[in-house]
Amino acid sequence: MKKSSATLLLLASASLAACSSHLYSALPSRDAAYSIIPPIDKAVTPAEYLIAPGDIISLSVFGEPDLNIEKLPVDDAGFIQVPLVGAVKISTLTPAQASTLIATKLGARFLRNPDVTLNVIEQTGQIVTVEGQVMKAGAYPVDNQTTLLGAIALAQSPTRIAKLDEVVVFRTINNQRLAARFDLGRIRAGQDPDPQILGGDVVVVGFSQAKSIYRDVLQAAPLFNVFTRF
Repeated sequence: MKKSSATLLLLASASLAACSSHLYSALPSRDAAYSIIPPIDKAVTPAEYLIAPGDIISLSVFGEPDLNIEKLPVDDAGFIQVPLVGAVKISTLTPAQASTLIATKLGARFLRNPDVTLNVIEQTGQIVTVEGQVMKAGAYPVDNQTTLLGAIALAQSPTRIAKLDEVVVFRTINNQRLAARFDLGRIRAGQDPDPQILGGDVVVVGFSQAKSIYRDVLQAAPLFNVFTRF
């Protein structure tokens, strides 16, 4: 009777595993995924980065040392305080766009053809959200060198019932919400590149029905006396 019950449990496990959810199976994967979420060796350059509240920037104006600032915080409303000019909103701009904006404001009243350089030196406003089958889901700070493996490590690694070939990254590009599916096992093994994770991304680690059922079977095994001593 015990063996019969164990057999039924195993058969049910196999049946449920075969019917497990393929919620993300239609999402782009492999090359198509990397066309949306590029690998770290093709990381977004600082010129393409969008400044966010909480970032720390440096500002320099060629030939005007009194206007140079090594560390300047972007406030919660996205503004910085620029000498001579006052408050300038630079959030959601690239560093190049912000440099041009400040040069225009300085050139309008104070300097002739100012050469302004603005760089982001700390991306403290960049957050990635990690959800699903990880040990500690939550929101974590990232910079432009953070990868998918790094983001999942911040969440203290996948759980034992994580579906490693179903790790999805959601990203908003040109006001369009896109998603791509990655195989964490292949990335760990060096078979696939590690994609770059940016602030605003959401990472979801999938759930493995098969692993979950197998775990339940092992936990129930002593009750059914599945294992027999020979």
